[in-house]
Amino acid sequence: MSKEEKDIQCCVTQCENPLDQNYWNERWQKDETGWDMGQASPAITEFMTQYPNKNANILIPGCGNAYEAEYLLANGFTNITLIDIAPKAVETLKEKFADKPQVKVLCEDFFQHKGNYDLIIEQTFFCAIPPFRRKEYAEKTASLLNENGKIIGVLFDKQFNQPFPPFGGCPCEYKPIFEPHFTIKTMDECYNSIPPRAKSEVFINLIKK
Repeated sequence: MSKEEKDIQCCVTQCENPLDQNYWNERWQKDETGWDMGQASPAITEFMTQYPNKNANILIPGCGNAYEAEYLLANGFTNITLIDIAPKAVETLKEKFADKPQVKVLCEDFFQHKGNYDLIIEQTFFCAIPPFRRKEYAEKTASLLNENGKIIGVLFDKQFNQPFPPFGGCPCEYKPIFEPHFTIKTMDECYNSIPPRAKSEVFINLIKK
């Protein structure tokens, strides 16, 4: 384990503000949500315009304000599950989707979640978990997906060099993490990122093996 990974692991488990439910809830309570784009990711919405199964069982972990779920609803998708660990975020989401039975909102730790899905949408969740848990993320997503299920979405293609989220990386780091569980159909520079993230994201389309 590198020194950087040790520092991150120490912070996550021992520092005054470990990356647990309290940490994330406090970010929401203080409106410290710098990851929030204020809109659905264009890369994700463009992909989903071509996704044929409107009844697919879709999971969005670490969903935040869940703009992607709003887009999916508006475009006829019927089976969407949202997970966030922060009670404040979940409270907001439950109000937002109160009259939308197509959307289920859960306050859970993703790594403890049980379910079966056709598609997992990744948008600023992977970068919020400590790098030493990334292999666990790959294993967990694979376990939740049905046969030929997919993860689609965006990952950062830049380094942040800091012991707190977001945690960056690059495809050369990501591929060995996912390859044991997924066929990598796409992991390329994202051509339709929002301007502040241009040339700093890769779009992923990973198919469960």
